Amino acid sequence: MQDLQSVLARSASTLQTISDSATLDAEVLLCHVLEKNRSYLRTWPEKRLTNEQLRQFSRLLERRQQGQPIAYITGTREFWSRDFIVNPSVLIPRPDTETLIEVCLQLLESKPGAKLIDLGTGSGIIAITLAAEYSQLKVTAVDNSTEALDTAQNNAQLNHTPNIRFLNSNWLAEVPQEKFDFIVSNPPYIDVNDPHLSKGDVRFEPNSALIAEQQGLQDILDISQQSHQHLSHGGYLIFEHGYNQKQAVHDLLEQQQYQNIHCVHDLSGHPRVSYAQWLPQL
Repeated sequence: MQDLQSVLARSASTLQTISDSATLDAEVLLCHVLEKNRSYLRTWPEKRLTNEQLRQFSRLLERRQQGQPIAYITGTREFWSRDFIVNPSVLIPRPDTETLIEVCLQLLESKPGAKLIDLGTGSGIIAITLAAEYSQLKVTAVDNSTEALDTAQNNAQLNHTPNIRFLNSNWLAEVPQEKFDFIVSNPPYIDVNDPHLSKGDVRFEPNSALIAEQQGLQDILDISQQSHQHLSHGGYLIFEHGYNQKQAVHDLLEQQQYQNIHCVHDLSGHPRVSYAQWLPQL
């Protein structure tokens, strides 16, 4: 019998060997096919699927069995209570990045009309979330990938954030000579030899958005150096980084003459976001 309950039970069992969240994965995929939310599955467990719905679900289930991330299969991911389009040209949004959003929102309280640039915007979750929270904020979103920029622009339209401009640039290299109050980035910070690169969703995500030279620190160094010419006096440089990079990032920022360096832990208690001020002697 092909009702929701039996289909879910069978598919969750099938996914047990490749996923730590097999039941949730099956529910999300089935909801995607049905265009319903998960409460529908619990309210109507006896509802029967059509043959076409079963065929669609089987195709999605097969992709998940191959290890493909749920977000790439469905084409969407929620972040900060908003929906974002995702595809293999961009990273999948993760809860860790919400820590960076929290830091930015706290610092923006006293400067809601500030100028902010998001480097390596990817799907645009940082730029769009901040632009949506502060409509007076003047946001620039930068990425070196035209495919990623297309995705971010689509997400900006989806989330109604007209206060963002998009630029194709390798970090700040092609950004006009102007000053920003905030430079924000979730750059590549994983070392090329990190064993996590061969596990889970990251196997399918773009290496250019994950891996950095110099034990994962090269892009953080490049951005911190380039930011000298683009930060206003007292402006903030804010990074997401690896859980084991707190001291290295602190030392790097100190060497680059940033001041008031702080690190904030994520929901799992790991050091995740570092920020500092640019206060050169005038």
